[in-house]
Amino acid sequence: MFKTVRGMRDLLPVDAEMMRHVEMVSRTISKLYGYEEIITPVLESYELLAAKTSEEIRERMYTFKDLGDRKVALRPEFTASVARLVVNKLKNEPQPMRLFSVGSLYRYDEPQYGRFREFWQANYELFGSDRPEADAEILILTNNILKNLGLKNYRFKVGHTGILRGILTQEGLDDSQQNSVRQLLDKKLWAEALDIAREADISQKGLETLERLLETKGEDALQVLSQIRECVKNYENALDAVDNLWRILELIKGSGTHLEVVVEAGFARGLEYYTGMIFESYVPGLDIALGGGGRYDKLIELFGGEPIPAVGVAQGIDRIVLALTKQKVSQKTAKENSVVVISVKNECMAKALELSNLLRKVGLPVEVAVMGRSISRALADANRRSAAYAVIVGPKELEEEKVVLREMKKGTQQTVLISGLTEAILSGSE
Repeated sequence: MFKTVRGMRDLLPVDAEMMRHVEMVSRTISKLYGYEEIITPVLESYELLAAKTSEEIRERMYTFKDLGDRKVALRPEFTASVARLVVNKLKNEPQPMRLFSVGSLYRYDEPQYGRFREFWQANYELFGSDRPEADAEILILTNNILKNLGLKNYRFKVGHTGILRGILTQEGLDDSQQNSVRQLLDKKLWAEALDIAREADISQKGLETLERLLETKGEDALQVLSQIRECVKNYENALDAVDNLWRILELIKGSGTHLEVVVEAGFARGLEYYTGMIFESYVPGLDIALGGGGRYDKLIELFGGEPIPAVGVAQGIDRIVLALTKQKVSQKTAKENSVVVISVKNECMAKALELSNLLRKVGLPVEVAVMGRSISRALADANRRSAAYAVIVGPKELEEEKVVLREMKKGTQQTVLISGLTEAILSGSE
């Protein structure tokens, strides 16, 4: 008997419905904020996807040679594909450009709770603005998605890659050494990260600054930023990064949006292309990020385009579903006003099909009983499927232009005129 490939999943109807619900809310938010949807290939050239991702992700990409002997890979994230599209086809579009994409991604990770080899994300990218209001928009947008989905007690971990970069650059560490430090910090391997800095002959002042920074975090954002500012006062670029993050958080607060924020000076994300503000979202009891993103002002240039500043976020659809399930957040589904149409006799089936089309035209989800079962068995099946209503079409009622409408949950039924059937169902489901 065949099984799914390890790390891949079959999504049964209840799981698929939850996934599509999160996707629907994500797409609705994209429209409200002016993000236009694009669709990029699942398969890209290996060189594109490997160009500016982390070494860890490069090692975990699904790669192979196609029949043309080209090395290709399944996309492990969206941003490289979106950057390619911007460089090749959207470079002359007016800025800012707001782009939305959603779909499946692939990484050969060790399967575990909340981590799959095929996973889904909703991705938002804002190109053209280097201003803090663009960063603030991405954070506010993420907040709106999680709030609209009904998640509770979620919070944001926020940092700025320019703080560490400013220190390490001034201390003489090259890009490779800096990437190694950030990768270790992303895995919370602080001692190992400090060892890399020591091996790079960082000054004692720089080492002490890093040690202090790794201990600096808290929920009082402006107080923590004041502490970071004091800590990096001898590093000009790091100070600029602190001021930039301060301005972003002030804008969010001034907008009337309340975010539960933890500012963490030593926070790092795995991808190498980040240049500014970075963040991740979490819920209590689920020790994995629901989503994350940040600013990457040099990526388009690295892919051969003109310099275009950018900021974005990827929402983990699978992980958000896990969070919703853990918090037992329910959403209104089509089942709440769904209808099963049952024909009593074969000669009534054409009318049953006609009525089903009539109900669908007003947005009601309708199934027609097609198994030829008895009325009692057809009603039992409708109940098993959690239908809200059953419409029973019989020859006696049809003579009077009527049908029987049964409310499944209450077990009550009434005979109604066909002309009033839609109104009877809609008024009963309010």
